[in-house]
Amino acid sequence: METTIFEIGPVLSKTAAAGMVKPWQLGKPVSSTLVAGRNLSQQKGLPKMPAPPPLQQACELYLNYMEPMVEVKELKRTKELVEEFRKAGGVGERLQRGLERKADNTENWMTDYFMKIEFDNRNPLLGSSKSGCIFPRMDFRDKKRQISVSCLYVCSGTLLAEYIRGKQLCMKQYEQILSSCIVPGLEKDSLEFYAEKHITVAHNCQFFVLDVYNSDGTPLTVDQLCVQLERICNSSLQNNVERVGILTTEHRDIWSKTYIDLIKDKTNKESVLAIQNSIFTVCLDGAMPPDETFDNNATEQVLHGGGSQWNSGNRWFDKGLQIIIGEDGTCGINTINSNADGVVVMNMCETLLVMQSPLEPLPVPQRLHFNITPELKKDIEEAKWSQDLDVRITTFDNFGKNFLKAYKLSPDAFVQMAIQLAYYRIHQQIPAALESVSMRTFRLGRLGFISSNSPASAAFVKAFDDPKKQNSEKVDLLEKAIKAHKWYTNLAMDGHDIYMHLWALKMQAVEEKISMPEIFIDTSFYKTLDKGFYPSQVRISVETICFGAQEPGLNEIVYGIMNDHIDFTVANFKSSDTGKENRTHMTNPVQDALLDMRALAQCVHTDEA
Repeated sequence: METTIFEIGPVLSKTAAAGMVKPWQLGKPVSSTLVAGRNLSQQKGLPKMPAPPPLQQACELYLNYMEPMVEVKELKRTKELVEEFRKAGGVGERLQRGLERKADNTENWMTDYFMKIEFDNRNPLLGSSKSGCIFPRMDFRDKKRQISVSCLYVCSGTLLAEYIRGKQLCMKQYEQILSSCIVPGLEKDSLEFYAEKHITVAHNCQFFVLDVYNSDGTPLTVDQLCVQLERICNSSLQNNVERVGILTTEHRDIWSKTYIDLIKDKTNKESVLAIQNSIFTVCLDGAMPPDETFDNNATEQVLHGGGSQWNSGNRWFDKGLQIIIGEDGTCGINTINSNADGVVVMNMCETLLVMQSPLEPLPVPQRLHFNITPELKKDIEEAKWSQDLDVRITTFDNFGKNFLKAYKLSPDAFVQMAIQLAYYRIHQQIPAALESVSMRTFRLGRLGFISSNSPASAAFVKAFDDPKKQNSEKVDLLEKAIKAHKWYTNLAMDGHDIYMHLWALKMQAVEEKISMPEIFIDTSFYKTLDKGFYPSQVRISVETICFGAQEPGLNEIVYGIMNDHIDFTVANFKSSDTGKENRTHMTNPVQDALLDMRALAQCVHTDEA
């Protein structure tokens, strides 16, 4: 089954009137004016998110999950709070009933709360709210070649309906990628959708409006787009302009206040709106640091532009989708996690089809102007973002999926156990590990979270380096840990996600305006469900995915398991103490753990033979 998701004007109907579409407000359905998914009739066959599991089950799962991670005194205290929370007629039952009512009256209660969590985060978007995909390097011999390749990414495509384990996936996210923008708010941002006919182009930190339809409604050809992009580049050769785009890198509380000051001026407001309501932004980038490798530069360029002195000002990070084309051959996309999951964005960009239409005289692209007051100039100076994120991509080429399947080991669970073993070796504690899983088998599904940490996985990692343990016992513990991981995976995929369930109950207390139950302000909840890290598998083909980190001290890990190798992306923040040492903080220990676990499996297999 094929599903037309995007055209050159990805969410624009040729018969729809241009104008802003009603903002998507945390779970409310998108207006039918957004017609990118107008032929997604098969969506009706998808099941809605099931009601959350019983409160007693959720409490038991929570205790099992957090028990290996907390001290004895903390555990005793938490058990008392859990008992108080779930007692008959107590506050837990009240919140559970409220959540069940919400589940009955909404298509997907979990996505509603997922979005609330996303928009409650006031950290800069360049952290964990951003992700990107890096495409194979191109050979740009001159500016015209960079421009011509840019045009190939302004195209149309048709996506096949997607399935996992034989179940059809929700395709709704595809129409949320394009013509979308985060609009800063003083207390909470909003995700808004539009229906306009233009893209914006950024070059030398200057922004231009480029209409991508001819007067007869046909999309521009590649040749026409090349003409327009060349006009833009020739009229923006100067690079000493105020870098207004850098303001979007700021903490959301700061940016929201500056945003109000910025749009007080009529010209500024018109320019900002033109960027916000564009289909997407094409960023034609300049040079990157000459002392770095191409792979490192490409990662930083796609994710955040490399810092104020390089290309971070050549962005509008609030946009739902930015296409990055660097003069060194870097090609990639940058997107916001709140409007679509990273894998969805990658899938969308895999299908490229050039449109053909008659040539006709083209209007000159419109430059967007900004009037910069002394106060705004000061804000821009203070927003000059330094490159604090540290993202590194490595390949573990000793083995991959084929080896693990030959030993009848679940590849994903095996890698998860290796990550937990590496973490335990470094910190001598069990990590609060939650693995993301797609919930798109349900209508409007986004992400759920697998409780990768379990009593079984804790027993395995604690025993692995114990010389008193026999290899056969260690393998037995590994098999039990893998079995537990599969059980928790199925639990999450069935919609019984302990992380989202407890967070939903916590937010239900806020909505019902009752005193926050102590279980949610206990240190154990903070340690295990509020400050965990999220090592997750992403099934990728030719692209490389990159992403930001949540906060200093936490490593974010994404991996792709191929037939004969495993690709790892590790993200964290640099610090004055460790500097660039952070980039190998988890990478090398994880690879060592993988090798040690392989040796264990081979040793036992040889003994049995």
